Amino acid sequence: MTAVSQPWQPTDVEDHGPEQLRTRVAEALVRSRDRSIALTDAVDDDEVVRQHSKLMSPLIWDLAHVGNQEELWLVRDVGGREPVRQDIDELYDAFKYARSDRPGLPLLAPAEARAYLRQVRDKVLDVLDHTPLEGSRLVDNAFAFGMIAQHEQQHDETMLATHQLRAGAPVLDAPPPPPGASLAAAEVLVPAGPFTMGTSTEPWALDNERPAHTIDVPAFFLDTAPITNGDYLRFLESGGYDDQRWWSTPGWRHIRDAEITAPRFWERDGDRWVRLRFGVHQPLNRREPVVHVSFHEAEAYAAWAGRRLPTEAEWEKAARCDPSSGRSRRYPWGDDDPGPQHANLGQRHLQPAEVGAYPAGASLLDIQQLIGDVWEWTSSDFHAYPGFTVFPYAEYSQVFFGGDYKVLRGGSFGTDPVTCRGTFRNWDYPIRRQIFAGFRCARDARPDEIG
Repeated sequence: MTAVSQPWQPTDVEDHGPEQLRTRVAEALVRSRDRSIALTDAVDDDEVVRQHSKLMSPLIWDLAHVGNQEELWLVRDVGGREPVRQDIDELYDAFKYARSDRPGLPLLAPAEARAYLRQVRDKVLDVLDHTPLEGSRLVDNAFAFGMIAQHEQQHDETMLATHQLRAGAPVLDAPPPPPGASLAAAEVLVPAGPFTMGTSTEPWALDNERPAHTIDVPAFFLDTAPITNGDYLRFLESGGYDDQRWWSTPGWRHIRDAEITAPRFWERDGDRWVRLRFGVHQPLNRREPVVHVSFHEAEAYAAWAGRRLPTEAEWEKAARCDPSSGRSRRYPWGDDDPGPQHANLGQRHLQPAEVGAYPAGASLLDIQQLIGDVWEWTSSDFHAYPGFTVFPYAEYSQVFFGGDYKVLRGGSFGTDPVTCRGTFRNWDYPIRRQIFAGFRCARDARPDEIG
């Protein structure tokens, strides 16, 4: 089987000279490419061109798409070089063809796609060597290079989700995450008050994370850790999927129409539950965060438990705000880049870790595992921040704003550190379950609970 754990590299690009910055950029680009190649080389050519789910592109489309985006932005735009393959731009335009239609396109064959990526990357590294990393917003602090590294890692996580959906023998391998530990409390009070949400200084932050702005959040309680399989099993075994009281109108309609009765990839095996993970059936670990649940399922669980999902602002305040100084930090543990002691990121493992596994990554309020393990659904729709401006193109964020998408925060075990920070925003349809998504619950604080 193919080992997929990746070397850990820092993501901070501030306060370094040009050559140090170029080295960091090159490391980020190499790390993303190594992962793309590992995920596609893990299967034979028949499987790399096959569509394993109507929800996903063939792996070969994702592979050539990341190369095409790299060519468009770094070879042609930043570098001003001649096109490598201008004839394929339309094939790999994510807005031109739906995922379900992509298998019928005249896509590059596997060997041709890999050769194309090598040719593009050679030109990109030359552009990196000869481009002043200042003078315009696109190249200041190597933003365009960081954007492309993030873009490829996002597709790598998508390809990892495709591997979860494929049938057949397992092909991926990685060591297990560290064991969990008991928690001091089930929930934590987050005090009321203003905090700075978003960023205007993080050099590789994307447009939807900007600008920094002050928002006042009332006091609330937030779960110390994500909801576990054991927690969710109690909801299921209490008849939660058969009780309309806990579900929103669209949520109830969806689970009925789709005949959903449990989280995706859960299966009954006699008197116990097992789950399918990358081709392997495993006993359900009750201390592991539940994953592959939709927003609707998360919302229904919260209602059943007498709680609710946190808003996006509540989640970010819990993850970033120093309650003593009021300053917003880059991560729950501080401003340092993520290390393996802080969070389950970077596909170093192929599953969420048990709750309590990363005490070094806790916030100042001792809220744990806000970064990594599972994306966390929030109750918020995906909207622009006050003062938002498109950069560098509308199709990254702006076209998705509105009530159709719900915001997820925090990253998963399949998210690379370069695409995961305290301000990073993910979004998806509330019915989606193939993504590595879980949740934690919140509740309003009563006056007598506020010190």
